[in-house]
Amino acid sequence: MPVKEYIGLSKIDGPLIFIEKVKNISYNEVVEITYKGSSRFGQVVMLSNDAAVIQVFQGTEGLSIDKTSIRFLGRPLEIKVSEDILGRTFNGIGMPIDEGSRIIRGEYRDINGEPINPASRMYPRNYIETGVSAIDLLMTVVRGQKLPIFSGNGLPHNRLAVQITRQARIKGEERGRFAIVFAAMGIKHDSARYILSSFEESGALKNVVTFLNLADDPTIERIATPRVALTAAEYLAFEKGMHVLVIMTDMTNYCEALRELSTARGEVPSRKGYPGYLYSDLASMYERAGMIKGKKGSITQLPILSMPNDDITHPIPDLTGYITEGQIVLDRDLYRKGVYPPINILLSLSRLMKDSIGEGYTRVDHPHVYSQLFAAYSRVHEVRALASIIGEEELIDLDKMYMKFGKAFEEEFITQEEDENRSMEETLDIAWKVLGHLPKEELTRISRDEIERFYEKRED
Repeated sequence: MPVKEYIGLSKIDGPLIFIEKVKNISYNEVVEITYKGSSRFGQVVMLSNDAAVIQVFQGTEGLSIDKTSIRFLGRPLEIKVSEDILGRTFNGIGMPIDEGSRIIRGEYRDINGEPINPASRMYPRNYIETGVSAIDLLMTVVRGQKLPIFSGNGLPHNRLAVQITRQARIKGEERGRFAIVFAAMGIKHDSARYILSSFEESGALKNVVTFLNLADDPTIERIATPRVALTAAEYLAFEKGMHVLVIMTDMTNYCEALRELSTARGEVPSRKGYPGYLYSDLASMYERAGMIKGKKGSITQLPILSMPNDDITHPIPDLTGYITEGQIVLDRDLYRKGVYPPINILLSLSRLMKDSIGEGYTRVDHPHVYSQLFAAYSRVHEVRALASIIGEEELIDLDKMYMKFGKAFEEEFITQEEDENRSMEETLDIAWKVLGHLPKEELTRISRDEIERFYEKRED
């Protein structure tokens, strides 16, 4: 398609520029905007008769209505992909920002990929080990799954994301074909430095592709960042046969950018000012996770979103929950008690884990230990509520045992250091250790053979 060039704008409104009397322009087409010798890029986001609305990735500050040159490049926004992207750091639209050279060999890919056709999907089976006990045992991440982390302002979701990036692995013959795509949207400079230095110090960087959109970068760039990251992941997974874990933080910043763009377009707002198509927009990205028949690789998503005012009914977590297969919820009360990672076990779940744990996958006792821990910790909350009314000293002996179990469960099982990388076997052994606070008669969800094999009563 030939390049078309126009001079002059009809209007500038925030991150958007408006141009009239244009012909044969396509939706999502990339535009080069030039003024006084400097260039920036944009994308067509709205068409109407002979007019176009363009979002400018680097912002519109300093542009002139009369003298700005617009070149329509006849292609959508693309990134260049090859195996050379592993170990590299890019900005939010896929341009290198590390000390390495630009990507020389490879192919260009449209970032506006399609969700995986349900008829082409394979049912996920094998799991990804994160080294975090609470996740591995109680909400196991399955290859091809989309499992969001619901957090809140001030909670350590970025620390947890970095820890998972450093520690995540797969078992068996495929362990050498594992990679991570890390996409950060709207993060502060100190957070970006922490993320990159952590990857470098741990040696994980060589298997990680990092995309960084900083807080002072144009908000409109955040619209592209998750799609750029998923395009890189699709290439590694479905062209190179790798198992790719995509971690995206913070999806709330993405949704805020989408709301800003929607307002600038003059669209009718929906709940809390977000556009009415927020659900379908999120689904178009989340549904790019999965496994495809005839392809060796897989894409697993861990999107992280901070819930405004810790409100899980807010439109962003609410709509995300409809699309994804479970959630990991971080808890502010646990965080105040010094528990890291502060994962609320009772509000978290992985809907796909049941078919990817147990004999042949993790360990034979995993399904029953998982069920028993949930049941016992649920009882702990009931006992704590009772103790707050009548006092702990008035509890019966069995309830006091549950209080001890709950304390040990939070301090020994859930709590671990940021550089502590536990194997699945270690995690299960710790689970049995804390279950030792309860008498055998209370372990009603575990088989007798497993109790005889693994149970050791604790006397402390």
